[in-house]
Amino acid sequence: MKNTIRFMTAIMIAVLLTSAAIFAQNKKAAKEMKEASKQAKKAAQAFREISGDADKAIPRELLDRAEAIAVFPSVLKVAFGFGGRGGQGLISRRTATGWSAPAFFNLGGASIGPQIGINKTDYIMLFMNDDGVKGLLQDKFELGADAAIAAGPVGRTASVGTNATFDSPILSYSRSRGAFIGVALKGAVITADDDLNRSLYTKTAKDILLRDANVAVPQPVQIFPQTLTSFSPRTAQK
Repeated sequence: MKNTIRFMTAIMIAVLLTSAAIFAQNKKAAKEMKEASKQAKKAAQAFREISGDADKAIPRELLDRAEAIAVFPSVLKVAFGFGGRGGQGLISRRTATGWSAPAFFNLGGASIGPQIGINKTDYIMLFMNDDGVKGLLQDKFELGADAAIAAGPVGRTASVGTNATFDSPILSYSRSRGAFIGVALKGAVITADDDLNRSLYTKTAKDILLRDANVAVPQPVQIFPQTLTSFSPRTAQK
C-alpha cells in the first residue's frame, strides 16, 4: 500500500512539474511573439513614413534594385564622450515569390569623440547585391569592415548613378528628430537574434534568408514584408 502511495505521489509530482514547465514555455513563447509583433509594426511604420514622402525618401529605383532591406527603428544612442548604440530590427530578402519572412537582428556599436546626449534614430539599409546579403549570414557582421557601406541618396530627383551606389553593396539612411538623410553607418555591428528567430520560426536567420528558403511568414510579422511589397513589388529572378 505504501509503495502504491509513493508511486502515485511520484506520478503526481512529475505531472505537476511537466505542466509547470509547459506553462512557462508557453508563456515565454507568447511573450516573444508579442515582442516580435511589436518590432515588426514599428519597423513597418518607420519604413512607411519615410518612404511615403517622395521628395525626401529613398529613390524608388534604389528600392527596386535592393536585394534585401533592413529596418532598425528607434535605435537608442547614448553618448557622454564615449558613446554606444543598440536596437533591434528586421531584414527581409527579395525572392522569386516576393519579400521573404523577416529575420530578426540586433544593431550595436560604439563611437568615440566630442558627443553628449541621448536620442533615438531609425535606420534603413539597402543591400544592393548578394555580397551584401552574404555578410548577414555570418555570425557577426561589421558595417564598413566586412562590407562597404555608403550614405544613400535621398529624394525623387537624387542621382542613383553614382559610383557609391554601384560600388557599395550596402546603402544606409537614418532619421532622427524628423530629418531623414543618407548616412555611412561604419563601425556598427549586426548580429542575428537567433533566440527570437528560433522561437518564431524554429530556424536561424541564415535559414530564413537563404534565397530558396520559402519560410512561411507568421501572421504577427506579416506587416513588414507586406509594407515592403507596397513600395517595391518586384520579385527576384529565378
